[in-house]
Amino acid sequence: PEDLTAATWFKSSASNAQNECVEVARLGSAWAGIRDSKNPEHAALIVPAGAFAELVAFVSR
Repeated sequence: PEDLTAATWFKSSASNAQNECVEVARLGSAWAGIRDSKNPEHAALIVPAGAFAELVAFVSR
């Protein structure tokens, strides 16, 4: 995966203003980064983009 310092992180529009949420970044076409917005300097979880899409579809049911 790519260097995470260049990643553009975003969170759900439904998240609260206190930054207590999950942030996600697209890392090229093959990977997604997931991190805690309270601790963005900590390690991010890097997963295949397809697996992340399946997770989102599952929890959105």
